[in-house]
Amino acid sequence: MTDLATELGTAELVIVANRLPVDEVTAPDGSSTWRRSPGGLVTALEPVLRQHHGAWVGWPGGVDQEIEPFVSDGLTLVPVPLSAEEVEEFYEGFSNATLWPLYHDVVATPAFHREWWESYVEVNRRFTEKAAEVAAPGATVWVQDYQLQLVPRMLRDLRPDLKIGFYLHIPFPPVELFLQLPWRREILEGLLGADLIGFQLPGGAANFVRLVHERVGHETRGDRVFLPDGRIVRAAAYPISIDTEEFETLARSEATEKRVAEIRESLGNPRTVFLGVDRLDYTKGITARLRAYSELIASGDLDVEECVFVQVATPSRERVEQYRRLRDEIDMLVGRVNGDYGPLGRPVIDYQHVSFPREEMAALYRAADVMVVTPLRDGMNLVAKEYVACKFDDEGALVLSEFAGAAHELRQAWMVNPYDINGMKNALLEASRATPEDRRRRMRAMRAQVKEHDVARWAATFLGDLG
Repeated sequence: MTDLATELGTAELVIVANRLPVDEVTAPDGSSTWRRSPGGLVTALEPVLRQHHGAWVGWPGGVDQEIEPFVSDGLTLVPVPLSAEEVEEFYEGFSNATLWPLYHDVVATPAFHREWWESYVEVNRRFTEKAAEVAAPGATVWVQDYQLQLVPRMLRDLRPDLKIGFYLHIPFPPVELFLQLPWRREILEGLLGADLIGFQLPGGAANFVRLVHERVGHETRGDRVFLPDGRIVRAAAYPISIDTEEFETLARSEATEKRVAEIRESLGNPRTVFLGVDRLDYTKGITARLRAYSELIASGDLDVEECVFVQVATPSRERVEQYRRLRDEIDMLVGRVNGDYGPLGRPVIDYQHVSFPREEMAALYRAADVMVVTPLRDGMNLVAKEYVACKFDDEGALVLSEFAGAAHELRQAWMVNPYDINGMKNALLEASRATPEDRRRRMRAMRAQVKEHDVARWAATFLGDLG
């Protein structure tokens, strides 16, 4: 293990995230190995970590796993253990039943429990201590997302020599909603431990700066906060993106081309394939979009013999009650629509409650004529960008919620208010009936945006500004 960042105090760059960038895979013989997790964040940060003798601090995903730092595929990984009680209170509780709904415009009602907050503080402290141990003198530490908002301040107290960045991947809420949080000042002060705080959109950064001025009392000018100790903290927008080249390469492969034909044939070779791809989450607007589509089928505006809606809903947080209820609701809706309007052997909605590998996703994107991305609220939504990246022939149409962060960049999409069912029906019809010239014009502009602003540029820009 010599000459690796697992040695205490040698990592020049430390990524601190809720999860490690690997998943544990158990073989039939009971042995286990680590496999790289899918996801743009890992893709973006992996080359930077290798270049900077870096380390990644995160939870390995199990319960009470006391694992020493290890190297996987050349990456130095530093596991942080969680107990079953902490998974329930810190992760499922405060992170995903308090902060998640609060930060997503209270689409669901947040729950505020003191014992969840205490667990959040304790787990944030444990992540902090691991990061402090592994970071070299004067190193850069980049903390990721809403589960770890106290880490920057805790780390600043332990290691004032460090350069600390924080990035929030989900929306930052309006002032009036954030103020519901009983521990609002502690969260704000936790984030102010960073030198640079990144948000998906300028509005999130502005909300944060306003809250700091009004509730903590620090002087602010523009995107800067002036602290009494002389430090200046900057809060700014850094819209995240994808590895555009990787998706386009996947989409162009012969295997994908073959799979696209198989998918369309299995669906009955319809004239129009509509596609939704989401984590099963109440913020994603799945129910409303399927209702809009089923009403178009019922009214005859869309012909069930000529089109199909494929909805992929990746399993998510299935131990949280709100998510179990959502799954039941969607199951019932899909069953009713298919029972009422589907001809024998041909569903109106082809519903897949499963997680697909990236290769299959590229084929689905290629096979889809109309991509429907209609979250009620979303920090960015990378699915919209993945779809655009895979459409190298400039075909296809994107229907996009104006409440997704991606709407600020992919302006040529058919924009919808996901709360407006009639408006969504009109957009689905317009996108499916648009001329090839109109579709290509829109797609070319969106592809130029996604190619120029890819995930490598996102990471380089943030770390450059932090440095």
